[in-house]
Amino acid sequence: MTLSRRSLGMIAAIVVLPGCIKGTGDGVVSRFIGGPQVAAPQESAAQPAVARAEDASPIIAALQVRPTALTPGTAYARIADGVIASDARVAEAELRVARLRAEAARRNWLPRIGPRVSLNSLGDFVAELLINQVLFDNGRKQAERDLAKADVELAAVTLVEDGNARVFEALSLYLKAEEGRTRQAHYEVALRDMSQFEWVMQQRVEGGVSNMADLNVIRQKLASIRARQGEAQEAVTTAMAELNAMSAVPLDDVRGLSALQPVAAGRALAVLRAEAERDRTLAEARIARAGHLPGLSATGTLGKDGLSGGLEAGSDQLFGLGTMAELKALEATKLTAERRIGEADETARRQIASQSRQLEAFERQAAEAAALTASAKQNLDLFQRQYEGGQRQVMDVVNVYETYASALETEIDLKYRAARAALELARLRGALAEGARI
Repeated sequence: MTLSRRSLGMIAAIVVLPGCIKGTGDGVVSRFIGGPQVAAPQESAAQPAVARAEDASPIIAALQVRPTALTPGTAYARIADGVIASDARVAEAELRVARLRAEAARRNWLPRIGPRVSLNSLGDFVAELLINQVLFDNGRKQAERDLAKADVELAAVTLVEDGNARVFEALSLYLKAEEGRTRQAHYEVALRDMSQFEWVMQQRVEGGVSNMADLNVIRQKLASIRARQGEAQEAVTTAMAELNAMSAVPLDDVRGLSALQPVAAGRALAVLRAEAERDRTLAEARIARAGHLPGLSATGTLGKDGLSGGLEAGSDQLFGLGTMAELKALEATKLTAERRIGEADETARRQIASQSRQLEAFERQAAEAAALTASAKQNLDLFQRQYEGGQRQVMDVVNVYETYASALETEIDLKYRAARAALELARLRGALAEGARI
């Protein structure tokens, strides 16, 4: 396209002065990702700075206000603080990269300037300064800014997910260690009581009152208790070694279980991820669609021969027999992305409902097991008094004691199953790490 000198001067002014550009296919120039669209000209120098892109994102706002189910100062909170402080923060680095890319995309509507060096037919090098300004691009630049914003949102969701997963893993190790300590204390008492029964039976065997078979049975029970005590000790050692490796501070002195606070029901992290992925997919589809449609840009070159310029119209991709089908496929992408959000929401609600019922079942079973343990203890005390009164044999008391010990083990097992179920429910709700702190 050949233009007059006057036209070339006007085009050069448009290219060099971006304030004269009214938009890049979307009517106005967006000065920040996700925020209000503000026209480039007529901007006052006293106008306050706009908010950050992330602050205008509903997804990041939802992440920032997510509460935590951990009560400050409790054992769970101390463990969470320790493992968060020592986190390698890979997701945080990825979020920082995404924010820098979004910062760069905020200015994609500005002219692009660069050198161009070529070798002509006479063997001379020709150096020019090339300036390009997009005038109309079917919304491609806006879609690129939306894509960068979606990348930031997706990285933010990943950061919160990683924080919750890390705290969940650490608390799971702590529950394993705490259960091992509880079992170890139980086996220690059982070992002491059973050793007393062994001594009594040995005295009866030496006195000819009882036979050796009963003594061997008690010794086998003692060996079983010692083996289970060793397993509990190994579980505690392994879990605490792994937990301390995850934490910035030693956690060997942390003891006890902590109650989790009820948190307000909000969108699950899986739903927020699906929304961010939907925005990203739609932005990519708009970019692909713009590549099939013709756009308009102004170019100017500054070399030894002076200033020259022109207008260029064209598309990134040529039309073919399958172009219309490709455009229809891009339009169908929106429906697919919306359905994925619905699917993620349904899956999250099902998991939370199932885990809530499972938690209630474990708590009920733990209460029933505690009642059975109390009943077994009363029965043991009765047999103990009858034995001291000469109404029961030693093996009768041993069998009743074994029943009591088994009931207590069941109570311990259900108690920590309920604790793990509560922890899993908090993980599904994304409430193991406070969003604002992450």
